Amino acid sequence: MSINVGLWIDHRKAIVVAMTEQGEKIEEIVSGVEKQLQRGGDRPLEGDYEVVQVPADDRRQRDFTKHLNIYYAAVITAIRDAESILIFGPGEAKGELKEQLEKNHLGGHIVDIETVDKMTHPQIAAKVRAYFAKEHSPTN
Repeated sequence: MSINVGLWIDHRKAIVVAMTEQGEKIEEIVSGVEKQLQRGGDRPLEGDYEVVQVPADDRRQRDFTKHLNIYYAAVITAIRDAESILIFGPGEAKGELKEQLEKNHLGGHIVDIETVDKMTHPQIAAKVRAYFAKEHSPTN
């Protein structure tokens, strides 16, 4: 059974549209990653207060990267069986996911990577349908 997957992704969520002979399935995977660390307390920063409330940049970056790796692993699990993978989205997550797919020996399944802005679920599904319909049309 052939499975084509279109995937809209950013650091906050991924929308996976899987197309099979049985039809179309849409799944949303939420990362839980927060880009900006919130400072605690309600008074202006004074003296060593900031050091206590905000972790060092390298620790914050390590935590961010760790959470992203967990998120990308969940996305890869959802698309692992795909024969063809179309990846699109607004930011860096596309390229980061591509690297993760290559590490998992799935890079050869990527058919295209496109930069697009935010989209609704119906717009994402329509884009995926149109892409794979064009890809499998008799003129190609």
